[in-house]
This record gives sequence, structure tokens and C-alpha cells, in this order.
Amino acid sequence: MVNGLYGSSADWKFAAEQFVKRLPGKVFVHRSQCNHSKLTYDGVDLMGERLAEEVRQVVQRRSNLQKISFVAHSLGGLVTRYAIGKLYDPSINEEASLDKENFSNELRTSDGGKIAGLEPINFIAVATPHLGSRWNKQLPFLFGVPLLERTAAVTAHFIVGRTGKHLFLTDSDDGKPPLLLRMAEDCDDGKFMSALRSFKRRVAYANVTYDHIVGWRTSSIRRQHELPKLQLTPSDKKYPHIIHVDKGNSEHHQQEESVEASLTDSMEEVMIHGLTQVPWERVDVCFHKSWLRYNAHHNIQVRIHPVNSDGEDVIYHLIDNFLV
Repeated sequence: MVNGLYGSSADWKFAAEQFVKRLPGKVFVHRSQCNHSKLTYDGVDLMGERLAEEVRQVVQRRSNLQKISFVAHSLGGLVTRYAIGKLYDPSINEEASLDKENFSNELRTSDGGKIAGLEPINFIAVATPHLGSRWNKQLPFLFGVPLLERTAAVTAHFIVGRTGKHLFLTDSDDGKPPLLLRMAEDCDDGKFMSALRSFKRRVAYANVTYDHIVGWRTSSIRRQHELPKLQLTPSDKKYPHIIHVDKGNSEHHQQEESVEASLTDSMEEVMIHGLTQVPWERVDVCFHKSWLRYNAHHNIQVRIHPVNSDGEDVIYHLIDNFLV
């Protein structure tokens, strides 16, 4: 379990306890400790390298592990995507079949890779800015005001260091494209998309509204016109704050993305096109009736219990649908 910006392992305390309680004997829960407080300002890549090394150490200590899953909040989702790109090992058959000529086709169909030598099962990102924070209304507390958004893009690194550059795609290390752009494909820096594809399921939990840190579009990996028009009512009374669940369809996404990708070369479009080459389950969450609705970014994780306890049902939904 991976925390977000200026967070710590304590942020996942409630969720970790629920995993152990609801799946007794079926899971070993580890809350990452390598990136906390100001260390989260060091950049997605450095944080990802630290997380990858921490995972290797945990796997080495617990030799009985066979499968691996990740649950990450906010920035932690990006860090985890980077880390798995470093931890990914293709299967022998897959490695033998990949060459430059057929790489793109194989990427869409191949399977069987390992993460840190284990079978990858669940990749779950909760309120993660998959597309960064640069685009209109992706950082909601700026109210979509263009001047404020432009100012944030060029000043974020003064506040949150290299992480700010990565979130706003203003980095250009050694003349390379922005890191988040590179992470939407396999490249010399890591097999990021192959790693994502290796999981049996990928899930994006996203706040529809009242999350002033991460916008709905970036956390659910959708274009503006793809955001569903939803009734703010629960899809299942068992989970009162979950208003929509989209199980995803990779073929539909691939056809739609390829058409739209030809119409624009914007960085946001490139990231959406890359990330949706694999199917995602999307879970839309809304705390509009919560007395702490404006704390939705932390409610969805139940960062502090009982302060953020309105998000308990989201955690229960996450666990109830968790593959073991």
C-alpha cells in the first residue's frame, strides 16, 4: 500500500486493518515506508526507485509469497506505476517473441510477466492524477482559471520540488519528454505499459466532485466528453458513496483511442491513448452528502479514522472486489 504527497504509511492504517480482518490468512499487507513527508517532493522517478527497492526487500524476506498487488493513493499511484516498470520481468515466451517489428501488437496481447518475481494480480489506484495536474480543472482548487493554472505549472516545483515538475509535465531531463508521457508506454526507462498489462485487473477509483486536489478526468483516465453523466445515487446500497462502476472494455477503448489520437498530438491525448491500451475498471465516487465532503481526497482513502470514516464503504468495496 503506497501513500501520496506528504503522506506516510499511517495513511493506510484503517484500510490495512480491514484487509486483514476481511481476508484473514489470504493476504500479507505491507504499507510502504520509503517515501514519506518531504521525501515525496523528490520526484516520481526517485520515489519509484525507492519503492521498487523496498518491494524487492519485502519479497526477499518473505519467500512464501507467490502473488503481488498494489493499492496506492494519489501521487502514490504514479510512483507505483513507475516502480512496477522497474520490477517487471517478461515471461520467457514473451521475451522471445518481442521484436521491434511486432512489438506494438504483442504488447496488446502478451501476458505472463512477473513483478518482482511474483504473479501480478490487482493494481488499484485511488484518486491518482494519472494524466498529471497540468490541464484544465485537473487541479480543482484553482477553479479552472487559466491564469492560475498557468502560474501553478511554472511555480509548483518551488513548493513540491521535482515532483511538481513531473505533475505539471514541465520536466525535460536530458532533453527527454516529460516523465508522465514516457510512463504511458514502454521505453528505455522502464516497461511501464507491459508492467500494467501484466496485472489481472487495473482499477481507478475517482472522486466525481469535491476533490480539490485531483480532478475526476485525470483520476479516471477519461477525456472530458467521456465523463459519464451520473445521477448522484449509489449503484449499490451496500456502498452508498459509489455511484458508478465501469468494468472496462479494452477493445472498445483501443478503437476509440486510435481514431482520436490521430486528431491531436497533445500530451494529455498521448497519455490517455497509451494508458487505455489496457482495460481499466473505473469506480466513480461521490461524497456530496458527507459533512466533510470537501475532504473527499482523504475520505476516499479513510486517511484518518474516524475523521474520514465516510469513506469506509469505498474501502469495503475495494476489498470485496479484490482478487486473491
